[in-house]
Amino acid sequence: MKIKVRVSHDEDTKYASLICKKIQESAKSRGTGIAKKDPEYIKSKMINGNAVIAFYDGKIAGFSYLEVFQKEEFVVNSGLIVFPEFRKKGLARIIKVEIFQLSRKKFPNSKIFSITTSNSVIKMNTELGFKPVTFSELPQSEEFWKGCQSCTNFDILTRNKRKMCLCTGLLYEKNSSDFMIHHHQNKNEKKNYLIHGDRIVLAYSGGLDTSYCLKYLIQEEGYEVHTVIINTGGFQKKELKKIEERAFHIGAKSHKTIDSIEEFYQNCIKYLIFGNILKNNTYPLSVSSERIFQAIKIAQYATFINAKAIAHGSTGAGNDQIRFDIAFQIICPEKMTLSPIRENKISRKEEIEYLRNSGVSICWDKAKYSINKGIWGTSISGKETLTSSHDFPEKAYTTKLKRKKSENIELEFEKGELVSINKEKGKAIKNIIKLEKIASEFAIGRGIHIGDTILGIKGRVAFEASAAIIIIKAHHLLEKHILTKWQLYWKEQLSNWYGMLLHEAQYLDPVMRDIEMFLNSTQKRLTGTVHLILSPYRFHLVGIKSEFDLMKSNMAQYGEMNHAWTAEDVKGFTKILSNQMKMYHNLNKKEKNK
Repeated sequence: MKIKVRVSHDEDTKYASLICKKIQESAKSRGTGIAKKDPEYIKSKMINGNAVIAFYDGKIAGFSYLEVFQKEEFVVNSGLIVFPEFRKKGLARIIKVEIFQLSRKKFPNSKIFSITTSNSVIKMNTELGFKPVTFSELPQSEEFWKGCQSCTNFDILTRNKRKMCLCTGLLYEKNSSDFMIHHHQNKNEKKNYLIHGDRIVLAYSGGLDTSYCLKYLIQEEGYEVHTVIINTGGFQKKELKKIEERAFHIGAKSHKTIDSIEEFYQNCIKYLIFGNILKNNTYPLSVSSERIFQAIKIAQYATFINAKAIAHGSTGAGNDQIRFDIAFQIICPEKMTLSPIRENKISRKEEIEYLRNSGVSICWDKAKYSINKGIWGTSISGKETLTSSHDFPEKAYTTKLKRKKSENIELEFEKGELVSINKEKGKAIKNIIKLEKIASEFAIGRGIHIGDTILGIKGRVAFEASAAIIIIKAHHLLEKHILTKWQLYWKEQLSNWYGMLLHEAQYLDPVMRDIEMFLNSTQKRLTGTVHLILSPYRFHLVGIKSEFDLMKSNMAQYGEMNHAWTAEDVKGFTKILSNQMKMYHNLNKKEKNK
């Protein structure tokens, strides 16, 4: 179900005759009410934006308009109609609220009134803050009362000299506080629909999908769209500027770039390193780790600018739609979530055609691959990743092999964080970027990941993440020297859970904070240097140096000499260690002899 109620405009005039017909049929069936309306009169209301129109799953479903009298002293909300096939769905209340808000917005100093015989309309008006009044408190202009002439009860009105009729008069004055109280109590009723001109925040990357969404939401839905991009490390300043220009060119009301690189590192990348996390022992969660932070920031921004809904450009077959939707539902549950591509089931070809027909001509059709670049790696999708057998072509990777001679490199860690490269100190983020620049010239960190999506289908994606792969492997080697056997074992179990939950949009579950506390604890002694050799398409872990290296113990050297136990100690140890196994196998022999 999709309900859309918006302010009318000139393109709606095609519905005028149908609306007049429905008003007349409704009045006839009730035996009361204003039976006739002129389509030209209804058209004038639409063109001047003095009406609201409702749609239910794309079909016209209802209407209402406003009129002013006595030099804007009064505004009447009139002509409320819900087509019979769409009744009992809550539409009347939504239309009533919207025509009331339109009246207050356009004529803030006017008294708003309504006359009706419908008990349900009386109830809705009362909830909005209207109060029953005598006809003497309503407009006295002849123009107003002339509108009652087509009503079957007009003779009752004239016999009573306009002092009473079957209708009830209801009046709202601007000093009434009832509406605000009621509006607060019933705010959840308004979250399931949008109207023309509502403020929307769109997660905008500047690519084809989000550019289509931007144009569609403005051109087809008539929303006021504010775009926002969250930079988690995948964009240069020139790229961000170009994205901003494109947003304004297409029609965005405003555009905001929010830098979240440091927050992304501190709240996520750091733990991906601490946990040595590679999805299916292959993929460093390059894109999936970013999305949740982008979604959180977008939701916060939408709240800040008081947007009524948030839109994103995800399709209906991927993981990102889940990540966006869940974050929005948790952080700002009062806001609607829109995803035009998912809802319209539109293809890439159709998006390009729509934009071209709308005057937006950018050469998206020349781009054969979808690329998502971030500080923790780049994912690449194309026709090859839609199959199970095709290799990914060299030309499709964004970085190329430039260096063929091997190179030694030294990485230094302090409490699990990368603090220097080749003895040159720097902050973790700068070190990641620096290492990516060096290692990508060796074409290191490429791969194809096949995994399970949140929706249960299999997905295949190519990636390049030289810095992420090298840091994780170097960090893991350091851990194998410093941590105990059981620290390593339980780290692996919890790290696998952390990576899976992050991938499946569960980042905001409190268990993630619990796992992060454990991971932090394991890094207290994780300080030392790791030596590597970089070569074309691969790297080799040489070894480590650390004051906490457990191999430096004076107790013994593996396979060589020991100083902390005797031969008799080992005999006693193995005797006790094997007790349960001996009991099991002795019992097994007795069973076989029976």
